[in-house]
Amino acid sequence: MLRRNAVECGTPTTETCPICEEHEVAHVTYVFGPRLPSHGRCISTPGELARLDERRVDLSAYVVEVCAGCGWNHLVRITSMGRGQP
Repeated sequence: MLRRNAVECGTPTTETCPICEEHEVAHVTYVFGPRLPSHGRCISTPGELARLDERRVDLSAYVVEVCAGCGWNHLVRITSMGRGQP
């Protein structure tokens, strides 16, 4: 699923995969938090990320770099999102 999301929803980069050295990696963002699937929500558009950031709950966004060719992946960063409870 991660490889498919890299192709369908990922943000292309100019970085070459450090393992296969044949493909460029893509960044895939997943958001986790209340009222989202337990496996996270894969973000497909910048607008979707902005809408989730407007929620009044604490969310976490995980950005993973993925090689769609060989499947190598690596967690790039975790970012807090949302506004929390007032």
